[in-house]
Order: sequence, then C-alpha cells, then structure tokens
Amino acid sequence: MSLFEQFNSESKTTLTQDVQLQRVKRLVRYAVLLVMTFVVLSVFFNYVASVTRIGAGHVGVEVVLSGSQRGASEIPIRTGWVFYSPLRSQIVEFPTFVQTVKWTESLSEGRPTNEAMSFNSKEGMEIYADVSLSYAIQPSRVPDFYVKYRVTDLDQFTHGILRDTVRNSLNEVASTFTVEQIYGEQKTEFLMRVQKLIQDRMDPVGVEIQQFGFIGAPRVPSVIANAITGKAQAIQDAERARNELAKTQAEAAKTIAEADGEAKASVTRAQGEAEANRIRQTSITPQLLELRKLENQRALIERWNGQLPSVETGGNTMMQLPPVR
Repeated sequence: MSLFEQFNSESKTTLTQDVQLQRVKRLVRYAVLLVMTFVVLSVFFNYVASVTRIGAGHVGVEVVLSGSQRGASEIPIRTGWVFYSPLRSQIVEFPTFVQTVKWTESLSEGRPTNEAMSFNSKEGMEIYADVSLSYAIQPSRVPDFYVKYRVTDLDQFTHGILRDTVRNSLNEVASTFTVEQIYGEQKTEFLMRVQKLIQDRMDPVGVEIQQFGFIGAPRVPSVIANAITGKAQAIQDAERARNELAKTQAEAAKTIAEADGEAKASVTRAQGEAEANRIRQTSITPQLLELRKLENQRALIERWNGQLPSVETGGNTMMQLPPVR
C-alpha cells in the first residue's frame, strides 16, 4: 500500500468517527430535551395545573389552600372532569351513595374488634347491643359537611364523630326507658326516638339517617332476661286464659239463649194448641155431631162396591154367606 492510499484510508476512518460522534451528541441532546420536557410537564400538571375526574355517586369540593374561604357558601362543588391548580387548591371527594356501618361484638362482622354499643337504662342497668346504621350525605350539603368536620376520609367521620353521636343518643333516650321496655314491646318506639335524635343532630351538615336498629336482641344480665321472658310468658298465658273464659261464657250464653228460646216456643205452641182446643170445644154442638155422622156415612156409601160382606158374625158363631147371583 502506497503512502497516499494509507493517508486516504486514515482520513475516511476519521471522517466516519466524526459522523458517528455527531450522531451520538444529537441523540444525547434529544434525550436531554425529552427528559427536561417530561420534568417540566410533570411539575406543571402536578403543581401548576392538574386535572381529575369525579366519578358517579361522588361529589368533590375545591378547597383553597390559603384558607381564604370563610364559609360553606364559598366552597364550590365539583363533578365530572375538574381542572385546578395544586399550588392554589385541593379537591376533596366524598361519596353521596348510602353508607352502611355495623358496630358489633363479633369479630367477623364489621371491623375485627369489639364495637358493641353500651348504654344505661332508666334504672341504671347497663345494656349492650349490636347496632346497624345507614346514612347518606346530601350532594348539595357537602360543603357544610366539610366546613363542620374538616375530614378528607369518610371512615374518620363514620367511626369517630358519628359513632359518638349514636352512643350519646342511645344513652339520652335510654335514660327515659326501663330495661323491660327496651327489651320488650316498646323496643320499636325506643329505636325510632334514637334515630330521630341522631337525625336532628346530623341534619345541619346534610347527613340523612336512612336506617337505624339493633342486630339481634339487646344483651342484659341473664337473670333480668329470664325474668322479662317469664313475665311475658305469664302475660300471654293470662291472655289466653281470658280468651278461653270469654269463649266458654259465650258458648254458655248461646246455649242458655237457645234453651230459653225453645222453652218460649214450646209455651207459645202449647198456648196455641190450648186455644185451638177451646175453640173446638165451644164450637161442637149436637147438630154439628149429627152432621159429621151423616157425612161419614155418605163417604162410606160412596166407597162401597155393591158387595155384601162374605162373613158375618153373630154371637160366637161364624157362617159363610152364599154369593149374590
């Protein structure tokens, strides 16, 4: 290989390397630009402008982070697609469909802990009960709810504020009822009054109580429960005995009435028969008897077929008469 050819070959190699280096630099610049663009967009949409979607059955409120909103009327309600600036405001989302909570002694129902309610009756007797409650937040009242409680997680409200309200309402109403009334026939009235009291306390923030009640029977000491059950059974037995007595008395009265009616009917019939006999006796005269005798004889003659009797008796003898020719 000549010196000229060797120089040309080295020149071509150097040129190829320069081209490749330019390509690498260009790719690096593009990658850096892409990364910077991604970072800028991320910062923009996370801190300058952002978008979120409020799903069906939910309502969002836009809360200004500077705290300039002084009341619920200044907090806007958001639904659907929402554009906002995270540097300026925050979207807090609340479900508006019915929420059901159960506070029970069982670890397999509700949360895995003993959440049974306890309250005291009029006599001071402590009663335990498993409770179920359903509620919903009115969509138009969500700002009032947020301003009042400032919670972003509904479970905090359910198992904190609402649970305390239910327990206090149970104690307040139970203090006017005896154990027997709560455990027995007035249980429905007791639960209705408790639910109304809870509703009155939750109404200002737009929480509607849909359902409230015991899960199973309230738990009282076994001695008290047996006494209440025994008393209820005794009342049922007494009521059944009264019903049976009333039935027996009604049947006896019916029998007496029927016998009295029959006796009066017999007397009436006898009086009628006696009156008829009296009329007959006063109406019988010798002329009437003679008339009846003649009518009888006439009837016998009309029924006679013209033949004489074939047997006549005279004294103690009997003789056969010859037939008439």
